[in-house]
Parts: sequence; structure tokens; C-alpha cells
Amino acid sequence: MRRMQRAAATRASFGRVRDLQLAWLRGRHAVWLLPGLLLVLIVLGDLWTGSGFRMVSWVVMVPALAAALGGVGATLTFAGLSVGAYLLIDSVLETSPATGLSGFLLVVVAGVVAVAACAVRQATERRAERFALAADVVRDTVLRPIPYHWGGLDWSALYVPADHVARVGGDFYDLQPSPHGTRVVLGDVQGKGIGAVAAVAVLLGTFREAGYHEPRLRDVARRLETRMKRQQAYSRYVGQNEGDRFATAVVLSFDPVEPGTVRRTTSGLDLLTLGHEPPLAVGPDGVRSLTSTGGVPLGLGELSGDGPENGGPRVVREGLAPGETLLLFTDGVTEARDRDGVFYPLQQDLERALAEDPGLARPDLLVRYVRDAVARHISGARWESDDLTLLAITPLPVEPQREAFP
Repeated sequence: MRRMQRAAATRASFGRVRDLQLAWLRGRHAVWLLPGLLLVLIVLGDLWTGSGFRMVSWVVMVPALAAALGGVGATLTFAGLSVGAYLLIDSVLETSPATGLSGFLLVVVAGVVAVAACAVRQATERRAERFALAADVVRDTVLRPIPYHWGGLDWSALYVPADHVARVGGDFYDLQPSPHGTRVVLGDVQGKGIGAVAAVAVLLGTFREAGYHEPRLRDVARRLETRMKRQQAYSRYVGQNEGDRFATAVVLSFDPVEPGTVRRTTSGLDLLTLGHEPPLAVGPDGVRSLTSTGGVPLGLGELSGDGPENGGPRVVREGLAPGETLLLFTDGVTEARDRDGVFYPLQQDLERALAEDPGLARPDLLVRYVRDAVARHISGARWESDDLTLLAITPLPVEPQREAFP
């Protein structure tokens, strides 16, 4: 259970870091401390300066600050305290043209406006929370939660959509156990918006079915190509001006292992790259790039002689040595730029980090390291809005009892 929670936490967005850094401003103590401190300072300042310089009218800032930090009750309380402080100070000190009845009316109106603004803010926040909940439901429906150690794989993932409000974008990944081995996909749909999310949904649905039923990885890719072409035709039919949207992808198939068998040698897998960068094999001995099969992106199969009509794209045979982890990633990682426009050197950075700490090859540690490294690389740079997805997987040394999955 702790491992599943850790994997879910790894998928959290970079935007939440900023939210956590500012969360203390919305804490229960700050709601009362900051406006109260401001009120005390204004009252003491007005008493200290005397009738020569009146600043009691500045109490209009107190309910405004409370409205920004707290609820309607706190704002109403500070609006009342501001009016009371104004009357008290105005009775102690000599009334000036800057105070008197006009200043009193200003403080009252400011309090009423602050309470109304606070009510509007809270209603907007509640509406935003409902939208966020709906977005989370959509994300968990499209990118379903994956059980930990599913299909005999130790895995960890990070998913950061460019649109932090929508919570889901054009990147996608999934693991699908099958009688023919565990199938894995990671990809990136071209473009953004609802059309990209719709393409992600149909591709993942097709992968989950084809990945389970099709005995050959080439046939899985052929089914994905056909589904992408159907989605293109559907978009044109309903009048969506999206052009010929396509998707890049990496599709893997790990060899099935008999229950209880200990993996003592290299773990075999089949690999297909469809317009996507090949995965990296990361282990104590270094980092190596797996073979690119040179397939064209999904939806553009007619541009290649390896299209569905010719049996599908080429599949290559690869292997992972004991201790190696397979790292799949989207271009949100490799195209992250610093302030000088330099791309993040993923492979070179991993080689340096592994030389210092060979234990970094563990899936959860690997994803966490790359996440932090990308954040450091783009620190201070203008963020190019793009989805960022990482998936690190390694076969478990002992295959658990295989079950039938829908």
C-alpha cells in the first residue's frame, strides 16, 4: 500500500510545489494574525503620530486583507473591528478633514465591499474545486490507476500535463498483462485540447484490448494505427478542424514467465518505436539507448511501407540485464530548455548521476531524480508548455501468481 501511495505521489504536478509553498498564507493562523497585526499597527501609528498626521482611515486595508485570506466570518469580524477602531481613535484624537463622517463612511463601505468580495471569492473557489474534481475523474478514467507490481513489473511513473487545470493532456501510458506477456505503451498525441484527450482515450482503450488479445506486438501496433485513422476520420466528419492528428508511441512486450520462476538471466522483450525516441536502459553499468525501429507515428502509416496493409511495423528483440531499469519518456523531458535555450541532456545526466550512485536505477528513485533534474534545468527559464511523462519499469526477480485481468 505504501508503494502505491508513493507511485501516486510521484505523478503529482509541478504546479503543486508552488501551491505548497504558498499554502501557509491560507492557514488558519494567518487568517487572524496578518489582518490583526495590520490593524494594531495602524492604530498604534495613528496614536503615535497624533493629530498632525492621521492614518486611521488606512484601516480599510484590514477587511480587504481578511477577505483575501479568510472566509466571510473572519472578514465580517475584521470589518466590525475596523469600524470600532476608527470610532475609538477618532474620539481620542482631534477630528481632521481626513477623518470625521466621510472617513467613517469610507471604512463602513470598504467593510461591506470586502465581505461581498470574500463571498464571491469563496463561491469561485468552490466552483473551481468542483471543476478540479471533474478533471481528476476524467484523468483517472483515461489514465486508469495501475496496481503496483502489476504484470510482474516494478514500475514508477510521473505525469505532468501542461494544462494544470484540465489535469490531463496528450501524453499517455499504460501496462496491460496478457497471456502473451505484459504489454507496455507510452506515447504523445500531437496537439492539445479536447481533441488530444479524445485521441488518448481511444488509443488507450484499443491498447488495453489489443494488448491482451493479440499474440504479436506487431498486431497490437497495427490495431493502434487503425484506431488512430478512424479517429482522424471521425474528427473530420464532425467538423473538428484538427488536420491529420497523429501520435508517437513506444510499445513493448515483456516475455511471459512461469509463476514462481526466478529470473536469473537477461529478461527478453519486444520493442516498437513509432516516431518516438527509444527507451533508455539504466543500470549500475551505465545508460544505453535501446534500438529505434524507425516506425512512423500512429495515423501516418500510409507514409511508410511498414503500414498495416503490409503487416505492420518492424519489431526488434531487446533484453534487460539484472538490475537494469527501462526508462520511457516523452519530449517534455528531452525538450526542456534552460535560460540559454539548451535542451536537458537526459542520457548524459543519468550517466553522471549513476557514476555517483549506482542505486539510482531503482524505478521510483530514477523517476524522482529525473523529475528534480528537469525542474533544476528549467529553473528561471520560460516554461514551454508541454506535457511531461516518465515511466520506469523493471521485471521483478520473482513472478507472482498470474491472474486473469479484464
